Amino acid sequence: MTVTDHGLRYEVNCSILFTELPLLERPAAAKAAGFDAVEFWWPWPDQPVPGDREVDAFVSAVEDAGVKLVGLNFFAGDLAGADCGVLSIPDRVQQFRDNVDVTLGIGERLGVGSFNALFGNRVDGASAQEQDELGRESIAVAAKAAERIGATVLVESVSGPKPYPLRTAGDSLAVVDDVRATGARNVGFLLDLYHLAANGDDLDAAIATAVGRTAHVQIADAPGRGEPGSGDLDLQRHLGALAAGGYAGWVGLEYKPTTATTPESFGWLPRERRSA
Repeated sequence: MTVTDHGLRYEVNCSILFTELPLLERPAAAKAAGFDAVEFWWPWPDQPVPGDREVDAFVSAVEDAGVKLVGLNFFAGDLAGADCGVLSIPDRVQQFRDNVDVTLGIGERLGVGSFNALFGNRVDGASAQEQDELGRESIAVAAKAAERIGATVLVESVSGPKPYPLRTAGDSLAVVDDVRATGARNVGFLLDLYHLAANGDDLDAAIATAVGRTAHVQIADAPGRGEPGSGDLDLQRHLGALAAGGYAGWVGLEYKPTTATTPESFGWLPRERRSA
């Protein structure tokens, strides 16, 4: 399939694509594939506060590749393992708080505009109310810090078997609205079409409701989380609805290629549409 040009800009999530390459080689690979912009999950899943050498190497890899880093996750633990964020978990929230300054420091150096704050799984020993209150408080802390560099903190709904509490667009929008009500206006929804579809959310209704509060979009086809055209989602229609609703931000390609990341992994998107 080829997605109709809705005037949207596309960029590559280098934490899920180009994984056959070392992490620091992926920005250059994205550039070679025709993309001018990339995003990453937190590059050090076991380190909320990596050393200066590691941070400098990451920043240099992005700069040397000649791409723009448009999105970066705050520390969220090991997303490939049991974790899915830490900011709402009492025993781990300090990891998130310690990570905020270093994440925003990278953002300031590279001009990043959006930072994804994954909420955290439900855990034993803390009530849902306690975790929800702590999560909102943590996002507000991050938003206040991000305000100084003119950046936005994102809240995302996630699918899968982990006990992650934000599943529907409504779940995340409630968090966005609650944190905005504290005065943190630089908080927005990360609308991931794959995760919402996998959770059984109504994508048409979600887009209509959320588009005005959507600060970033990510896509993969469903089922399977493959490239567009590998599943059943009508991504042309959904992206068109977002554009018609006024969304003019980035669309992050956050899908798992069928095999390694090859030219065919991006065959659905003409090369001239990959540059910003």
